[in-house]
Amino acid sequence: MPQTLRAAVSSELIIKKSRFIGCVQPMTDRASAQAVVDALWRQHPSAAHICWALLAGGQSAAVDDGEPSGTAGRPMLDVLRHQDLEGVLATVVRYFGGVKLGAGGLVRAYTDAVAQALLQAEKATIERMQILQCTAPYPLEGLIRRMVDAAGAELLQVDHGSLVTFKLQMPQSAAQAFVSTLNESGQGRIGWIKPDELAG
Repeated sequence: MPQTLRAAVSSELIIKKSRFIGCVQPMTDRASAQAVVDALWRQHPSAAHICWALLAGGQSAAVDDGEPSGTAGRPMLDVLRHQDLEGVLATVVRYFGGVKLGAGGLVRAYTDAVAQALLQAEKATIERMQILQCTAPYPLEGLIRRMVDAAGAELLQVDHGSLVTFKLQMPQSAAQAFVSTLNESGQGRIGWIKPDELAG
């Protein structure tokens, strides 16, 4: 199951006089990642490179920022992939120390900077959420509200028509058991609306 990070964590390495400042943090999209990188440039105006990798579904990116192609962004992204992370940005600020590291040395340095930060990071499992919708007669409204609360689900919407329609969200892993329990308590008077029946 994919995980994300609870908070930003940094690390620092000195390799042949070059300074590598790595950071990993939760991030969901490329625009936010770019804003973080822009802020890093303001904090480190004399840095030689700020390379970064974002693992966030279709928003993923790997940026070498002037380092030889494939020696920074891609290896950083690979570290995130190997840890089964999702929604994470890795950045490495490099101050050049005057000694060239070569392609292999660069890959190791950028990989290590990210891996070191990840060692200290607190991870959180990403729960896939499911939306459920059901209808029930008015006398069952109180019961359903109590059961939604007890299950730790989030009530998104309640509509009062000829029946009461509930729209709620909960972790996918708990949805099936919740539906079964509610059906039992409602004694067959609760109707479920499948996602493909939600026209419009």
